[in-house]
Amino acid sequence: MTNIILHCDVDCFFAAVEIRDNPEYRGKPVIIGADPKEGKGRGVVSTCSYEAREFGLHSAMPISQAYKFCPHGIYLRPNSNKYRASSDRIHAILRGYAPDHYQKVGSDEAYLDVTDICTNFQEARDLADEIREEIHKKVGITISIGCAHTKSLAKIASDYNKPNGTTIFTPYNFKELLNDLDITRIPGIGKKSKLYFNNKGIKTIGDIIRTPLHKMIELFGKHGKWIWNIAHGIDNREVKEFSGARKSISKERTFYEDTDNFQIILEKLEEINNRIHNTLEKNDVFYRTITLKIRFEGFLTYTRAKTLPIPIRDKNKALNIVLVLYNEFKDNSKKVRLIGIKFSNFQQNSKIKQMRLINFAVS
Repeated sequence: MTNIILHCDVDCFFAAVEIRDNPEYRGKPVIIGADPKEGKGRGVVSTCSYEAREFGLHSAMPISQAYKFCPHGIYLRPNSNKYRASSDRIHAILRGYAPDHYQKVGSDEAYLDVTDICTNFQEARDLADEIREEIHKKVGITISIGCAHTKSLAKIASDYNKPNGTTIFTPYNFKELLNDLDITRIPGIGKKSKLYFNNKGIKTIGDIIRTPLHKMIELFGKHGKWIWNIAHGIDNREVKEFSGARKSISKERTFYEDTDNFQIILEKLEEINNRIHNTLEKNDVFYRTITLKIRFEGFLTYTRAKTLPIPIRDKNKALNIVLVLYNEFKDNSKKVRLIGIKFSNFQQNSKIKQMRLINFAVS
């Protein structure tokens, strides 16, 4: 049986909520993030409307640079409570369509395995259109949905026809639809790693499809096999929620070129930290132990960890701890090949409350 998986992705989530609540912003460049302070502000863009993106703005861009490109934009500070309320309503709707095969991915994304609901991809298209209509009617914002037989292709499909679109990749048409897409459409390939692939003659997903697997492995190692599989519709990952039985969660990234540029290393640590915290927050999990993994050129690998007296779930504090651990290696003359973060010693929310009450009572 062919799997049928939907990836649902809200369009410019934070900006969309602000535009919904302030109709006068519609059609204008709306930027959510730090205070630009007329080009002198610190911090980054959280998200922005499609009108702002026409000026070259994008998430994670320094807010000072965004202001230079778009000084006339509407700059707003994030309203976490409002966004969380909208996110809860969206996920409640989405989960209702596939409660047993549902995976929340952050505040504005989710996977639904609808194999047991839809007998073919046309039915999946009808279902996706129904979902989009319901969310727009009940929440007041738009969502784009991709459908395919694997999670990775469904995610690529959801970005194919934004905003407010439905895109279907079937086992018979997906290679044709992928052919001309830039390789950055594959999750995990960013603007910097794109240059590395381009230098090896890989510019589109079609180039990946046409390159033999052994050649991709020769050029890019295990990562080459991963993206080759994605491009060929091979991805056996299931749609399932994070398991509370897990004892740890970690992510690591290998740089395409060994680096001693601290800014590049910091950006990767922030990305890893944010992604893990999205998962931890989604599952209401706290942690006590934070571990940094670092591998230098020559494959020398080290780990450093810190265990806290009380469980936390705070991405800013966690990043500060990671940077303290990283500081031990500041005098190392070797370049960094790989960086990673692991969180462990998990506690669920109910246990946290009990521990904090005990701690308060004895303090």
